[in-house]
Amino acid sequence: MFKSLDILDEKDKRLRKISKEVALPLDKKDKDTIDRIITQLTYSQIEEKAEKYNLRPGMGLAFPQLGMLKRIIVIVYEYEEGKFENYVVVNPKIISHSEEMVALDTGEGCLSVNREVEGHVPRYARITLTGYDPDGNKLSLRLREELAVAFQHEVDHLNGILFFDKIDKKKPFFTEDEIRLI
Repeated sequence: MFKSLDILDEKDKRLRKISKEVALPLDKKDKDTIDRIITQLTYSQIEEKAEKYNLRPGMGLAFPQLGMLKRIIVIVYEYEEGKFENYVVVNPKIISHSEEMVALDTGEGCLSVNREVEGHVPRYARITLTGYDPDGNKLSLRLREELAVAFQHEVDHLNGILFFDKIDKKKPFFTEDEIRLI
């Protein structure tokens, strides 16, 4: 039986705290939470399921968004219609990034921000991220474009940063000459 997760709203002060590293391998409770996140993110990207369960579409969620200050992120990426790749990274670290910056043309959204926020969020076009899977195996991921943006967004949550913190209040939008829009 599917029951949607209680995702914190941006006003909740826990979203501004820095999350703690997690001991590995993860315990059953954390693994169960990851399974629930994967289910919800997948359902949220399938129109019929999203409507049935009243879910806002989302591709990523960090544990702090559930009120758990643990360095765990989950991304469910639809790489082809109806086909998803799941990423779960424990204690992620961005160890390198491109000089090139990009921004999502439509702007970013967040399951903890229940309002439209106008503006472009500058992100690295490519990143290399290390961390561990839930069983404690070391991971290294080279990510680009939309996936790189999603991972940077989720890692920010672990550091108490929300995407709109990165929007320039005086100049919220970039031109194509200033940054590559994707």
